[in-house]
Amino acid sequence: THPQYQEYPAQRIQRYERLSNIAYDRLKNLDGVLVNRTNGAFYMSVVFDDGVLNNKQTLPIENQEVKAHVESLVNKPGVSLDKRFVYYLLASTGICVVPLSSFFTPEQGFRITLLERDEETFTRIFENISENITNYLRSANRRK
Repeated sequence: THPQYQEYPAQRIQRYERLSNIAYDRLKNLDGVLVNRTNGAFYMSVVFDDGVLNNKQTLPIENQEVKAHVESLVNKPGVSLDKRFVYYLLASTGICVVPLSSFFTPEQGFRITLLERDEETFTRIFENISENITNYLRSANRRK
C-alpha cells in the first residue's frame, strides 16, 4: 500500500533490462559462447559451445600461492571444464561466477548476477569477462 510501491518494481525491471542489454552486447559476438538477454531475471547464463573447453586452458594468475591452489583444485579428477574456467576467472580477475554444471545441467558455462548497481563498474566487469573468455579459449588447443 506504500504510494511508491508501483514505481519500485518498475524501476528494478528497467534497471535489469538495461544491465541485461549491456552484458548481452559485451558477450553476443564472442566465438565459443552462447548468450541470451535475460528477459527480466537478475542473473544471466553464458553457455560455452560444445568442444571449446579443455583441461589445458588457463588464465594468468599473478599470486603464485593462489595459482598453486587453483591448479590443485582444477586438476582433481572429475572437475568439470566450466568449473575450471570459473576458478581461473576468479583467481585471475577477482570476478566471481558460478559454473552451470553446479545447476545439474549437461551444459558447460556459467551464471552471473546483474546486481551491480554502478553501471560503469558493471560495464567494466562484462568487458573484462568478455576479454578473459577469449583469452581462456585461445590459451590452449581445443580438444575435439
